[in-house]
Amino acid sequence: MKKPTAQAETTRLSGLRATDPHLERERERYEHPLPSREFIMDVLRQQGAPLQPETLAELLDITPEEIDLFARRLRAMERDGELMQNRRGDLCVVEKLDLITGRVEGHPEGFGFLSPEDGSDDLFLSPREMQKAMHGDRVMAREIGVDRRGRREGKIVEVLERVNTHIVGRLLVEHGIMLVAPENKRITQDILIPAGNEGSAQPGQVVSVEILEQPAKYAKPMGRIVEVLGSYADPGMEIEIALRKHSLPYIFPEDVEKIAKKLPKKVLKKDHAKREDIRHLPLVTIDGETARDFDDAVYCEPQGKGFRLLVAIADVSHYVQPGDPLDLEAYNRGNSVYFPRRVIPMLPEELSNGLCSLNPQVERLCMVCDMQIGALGAVKEYRFYPAVMYSHARLTYNQVWDWLEHPQNAGGHGDLLPQLNNLYTLFKVLLKARGRRGAIDFETLETQMVFNDEKKIERIIPVTRNDAHRLIEECMLAANVCASDFLQKKKQPALYRIHEGPTTEKLAALREFMTEFGFALGGGDDPQAKDYATLLEKIKGRPDAALLQTVMLRSLQQAVYSPDSVGHFGLAYEHYTHFTSPIRRYPDLLIHRAIKAALNGEKYQPGNWVELGGHCSKTERRADDATRDVEAWLKCFYMQDRVGEEFPGTIASVTGFGIFVALDDIYVEGLVHISELGSDYFHFDKARHQIVGERTGTRYRMGDRVQVKIVRVSLDTARIDFALAGDSLPARTSGQEQPQGRKQPKKSGADRQPKEKPVAAADQEVTQKKSRRRRKSGKGAH
Repeated sequence: MKKPTAQAETTRLSGLRATDPHLERERERYEHPLPSREFIMDVLRQQGAPLQPETLAELLDITPEEIDLFARRLRAMERDGELMQNRRGDLCVVEKLDLITGRVEGHPEGFGFLSPEDGSDDLFLSPREMQKAMHGDRVMAREIGVDRRGRREGKIVEVLERVNTHIVGRLLVEHGIMLVAPENKRITQDILIPAGNEGSAQPGQVVSVEILEQPAKYAKPMGRIVEVLGSYADPGMEIEIALRKHSLPYIFPEDVEKIAKKLPKKVLKKDHAKREDIRHLPLVTIDGETARDFDDAVYCEPQGKGFRLLVAIADVSHYVQPGDPLDLEAYNRGNSVYFPRRVIPMLPEELSNGLCSLNPQVERLCMVCDMQIGALGAVKEYRFYPAVMYSHARLTYNQVWDWLEHPQNAGGHGDLLPQLNNLYTLFKVLLKARGRRGAIDFETLETQMVFNDEKKIERIIPVTRNDAHRLIEECMLAANVCASDFLQKKKQPALYRIHEGPTTEKLAALREFMTEFGFALGGGDDPQAKDYATLLEKIKGRPDAALLQTVMLRSLQQAVYSPDSVGHFGLAYEHYTHFTSPIRRYPDLLIHRAIKAALNGEKYQPGNWVELGGHCSKTERRADDATRDVEAWLKCFYMQDRVGEEFPGTIASVTGFGIFVALDDIYVEGLVHISELGSDYFHFDKARHQIVGERTGTRYRMGDRVQVKIVRVSLDTARIDFALAGDSLPARTSGQEQPQGRKQPKKSGADRQPKEKPVAAADQEVTQKKSRRRRKSGKGAH
């Protein structure tokens, strides 16, 4: 069919429709252009009242042949929250209805909140309203007033997007009715399973359910069991549940697998073209004992009064091209996920552990940040270039630290000692520069689970970071800063790793709290990292140092990815990005592509940088949530045989419903519910991180020492309940120093994810997970 000319089209589009200011754009996109979305909205606004779809179609001269296409456009505008139909079927402009669009955040107790897309305050959603939607759904709601606690309250008008299509949970039979109780406690509706839709599943088993009918005001969601995962007692079940609960991609699509299988097993000679040859340099990788994906190698040599430092990073961008199946799947995953005993890689193992991994004694393609660092630790010059390298050894942190302390233990690797000593000398220079810069160096606790042959936790031990860990960290920080500086100078858009300072509200709360202890945070209304570092130095060694540090840590915001280079507060950098881990982080892969484009005098444009940053931040949080769930369940399984035992511990956090206590030497947390604190009315003082009895004045504050007894371990909710034991009434006065808690191994505050597994931060907020019913069938649930 011959496409009509613009003149003929204009003749056909008479009247109001011909005045569409976006007509030319629609002509470029479509063979048969419809009125643009903007024009449809303008027409509806001008009418001043809702219109029937047929009336609007007539007003816009929609022909009978265009009716179906026009209806599709209107439905798309409804899905996007621009339009909605009222009870009479009239089309309404949403903005004129005072409706609020946002995502539903469910709560285990049955209520929820609407998080508005415009950034305004959340709306409380009652349990009745939450029957219409599930956690994560995108909805439109109307503000209907305030609840009895003074919160804005909303009423869901329409669900725009259903995000829950498959749910993992436990199959139960109650009064002859089959249902699945979701593992995600933010989803409080049980999924009804009609007879014949249970497949081979048995009551008590963990299953995956496909949602056939979404919830409505007067109807429960219904589903069909599509996968039986097994029993809760099966080894690794906690990971299988977490993968599905958090919608983590864990199976590579068939086309991705095919591409990965076809990749060469080694670097091809033709790939050496246009690369510098640094195979002669004794580069080495230094990682943890269990690491299998080696994406960074280092080399250092003295240069005048300073140093030459090479940080070579796996050149993933050579093998993963924009838009190909490998790239699309890497974007979808966002990052590798490190569970205890299992890794869900961002890239297939042929790349992550093979062709891209900087394995020892093989050639590998890499991107190099070649730096000249002065005697005081400042980077004088740097250069980025693609290269071919040869790793001379795969070393571990503990191995390197042992050799640095005891050179005689190096044995047959003695030839590497000069290079390692150069790295260590440089590290001490960089460490002093870090101190002058004022980077925050919080001390937090990292732990590691040790498993037995049955894949169950044998014990939990603290992880001691030595200077070999910090040595590599400082090298990576230097390369990341150079990458950020390079892209800024080339005016190449990119994703930066940003960490903003405290909000006005958190800053005020921190100052008020510190005043009670006789301390003041410097910097006025705009404190810098150096002000935090100075205060940390003052409180070091105090019995209540852990308490004060935790409050300081919680005053800071979360680090995210963004195209706006606003700096990294904690590291005290004006600009910072992630360049050093493209095997396991998608933002790093984007940075490699941006650097290559800039080296070639081009611009890399992968799409909307804001959306890319939001997606990568979301997948990072998704991975953290999943690993936290798995670790919580494993700890419950570890402690289930110790009910009745007593332990000393430290109050790790205080909430309105009780106190969370971290046990000494066992590194497990549990809840002392408010009802277990004594016969009194207790009130939560958020600003002072304490809960206070109205009658007795008894106070429990974060950092206080208590003796507790384990009274319940619930695998169903992954929660451990404590009760106070012995004389556990702190009876303290404001600002009084408390006995020192358990000693915490030092960890640098730098923003570098460990390769073995990401460890949950000590300041992670813990929320109570309360079971909706006492389960009567099957064993305890995860």
